[in-house]
Amino acid sequence: FLDAADIVLNDAYKKMIDENKDLKIVIMKQKYFAHETAVIDENCQIGEGTKIWHFSHIMTGCVIGTNCNIGQNVVISPEVVLGNNVKVQNNVSVYTGVTCEDDVFLGPSCVFTNVTNPRSAVNRKSQYARTHVGKGATIGANATVVCGHDIGAYAFIGAGAVVTKHVPDYALLVGNPARQLGWMSEYGHRLYFDAEGIAECPESHEKYQLKDGKVFKL
Repeated sequence: FLDAADIVLNDAYKKMIDENKDLKIVIMKQKYFAHETAVIDENCQIGEGTKIWHFSHIMTGCVIGTNCNIGQNVVISPEVVLGNNVKVQNNVSVYTGVTCEDDVFLGPSCVFTNVTNPRSAVNRKSQYARTHVGKGATIGANATVVCGHDIGAYAFIGAGAVVTKHVPDYALLVGNPARQLGWMSEYGHRLYFDAEGIAECPESHEKYQLKDGKVFKL
């Protein structure tokens, strides 16, 4: 981790040296950490405090926010957008077309797709479907999100689930295909609503209301 300024000589300045011209020194501060085995392509935006671990590949054109944690053997594909404080666990590939808002948790080996009918011999790069993961959502280990289906804010996708439809805010989904089992608080606890449609998170003590098939924090 380089917390001091690095001296970087780009090609133009190297050429100046070769030609015995005046040399200007560019001072750049690397504000994120990348393990020496990580590969970071050009034209990536990576926020301050982000950590990128062993054997991960950050591809050109992607945007990663501040204080993210990119685990081991992760691929962030071109044009992917990750918000702030996103945690990507080991062995996850986040493909082009995926956008994650702040505080999203992507569990180990969870899977995104971006083509519904892939064929090796057919180029469908122009047909990538979009997947949007809302603020604070959790996708459990080994879960699969079929492309083109959005995950609502603070939704919770259980381990191994296969998501084949849009997921509402605060919804808890499990199984293959994934079915809604209930609702979750922002702290990740199951919500149990009383006769008036009110539930309380046992950890934060925040209260929620279930109304017209949707959950709102009070």
